[in-house]
Amino acid sequence: MESALSEIEFLALSPNRVETLRLLADRPHTRRELVAETGASQPTVGRILGDFEERSWVVRDGGEYRTTATGTLVAQGFDDLLSIVDTEEKLRPVVRWLPTDAIGFDLERLADATITTPSQVRPNAPVKRALDLLGDAEEVRIFSYAFNEQSLDVITDRTAAGQQRFEGVFSSSAIDAIADDSRLRQQLHELLTAEHASIRITDEEIPVAATVADSVVHLFLRDDRGLLQASLDVDDPAVLAWADETFARYWETATPLDPEQL
Repeated sequence: MESALSEIEFLALSPNRVETLRLLADRPHTRRELVAETGASQPTVGRILGDFEERSWVVRDGGEYRTTATGTLVAQGFDDLLSIVDTEEKLRPVVRWLPTDAIGFDLERLADATITTPSQVRPNAPVKRALDLLGDAEEVRIFSYAFNEQSLDVITDRTAAGQQRFEGVFSSSAIDAIADDSRLRQQLHELLTAEHASIRITDEEIPVAATVADSVVHLFLRDDRGLLQASLDVDDPAVLAWADETFARYWETATPLDPEQL
């Protein structure tokens, strides 16, 4: 273990070593090409190649250098480690609110996620991000423990105009909260009578508020008190597959919401 950590430290302490190994794992390079692409000096590249040869990570083949099988393994593994750490750093500010028990995909899939948090000048930024996605999407599916007023506004307008198809599965308490407000109840009734909209309700617990807007999956992140702290959205096949499967499971067991029930 100590030896492996020492080798990781050797590589990590020099961006030039990391970049040189990455370049050689991609394809063979001459020393001159490595100098040009890394920006390192000739002597520095020479020392790096010498160190790599001692570790059997690279071999010289004519006028070029290339990685060995183990050199390629190290390059790929180090890239994976960098990607994981980059993702962890990105998620660190919001990880406490991630519904990790409810999501069925690896957190690595969130490497390219857009994370939106409230600020003093944009306190409603997470909701605004969700509304932007809803405003552009042609196909929307939601499974959630809540249905906020702004989302209801956008979805009702776009489905009425024939610009969007909508399916939603909500907890009974979420629909009850809408029905308690006369204006929102009327708006919900309008949504339910739209040609391309359908809502079902369930008494099953829905621990996460998820929206699928075309191929983008959006999650609201709330604290233990139910206060909105952030949102994230990502266009990733594995996350989309999880959202599709989860929505289908809730949909199959939920009860269609009849407008007359309002």
